[in-house]
Amino acid sequence: MYNDKTLSCKDCGCEFAFTASEQEFYAEKGFTNEPGRCPECRAARKQQNRGGGGFGRQQREMFPAVCSACGKETTVPFQPTGDKPVYCRDCYQPRSRNNW
Repeated sequence: MYNDKTLSCKDCGCEFAFTASEQEFYAEKGFTNEPGRCPECRAARKQQNRGGGGFGRQQREMFPAVCSACGKETTVPFQPTGDKPVYCRDCYQPRSRNNW
């Protein structure tokens, strides 16, 4: 039913085979588009997406703060406004367990 096809990679321009078994797999998964990148460029793109903080997420911006409990300098993933206490990791973890 499926025949091997030769496609051209949109990143590097190299030709690559889109095999009959790959076409069958794409059809089983419901994919309607043929791959636009060769296996090497697909792997490189996947690795690039996973390298930026994990699974394609960007690194979270951190802000300096002073712990309200112990006075130690720390960083937090939000901009402290001063109207609520901010805790370092060591002081926050016991507080969060006690609130359960």
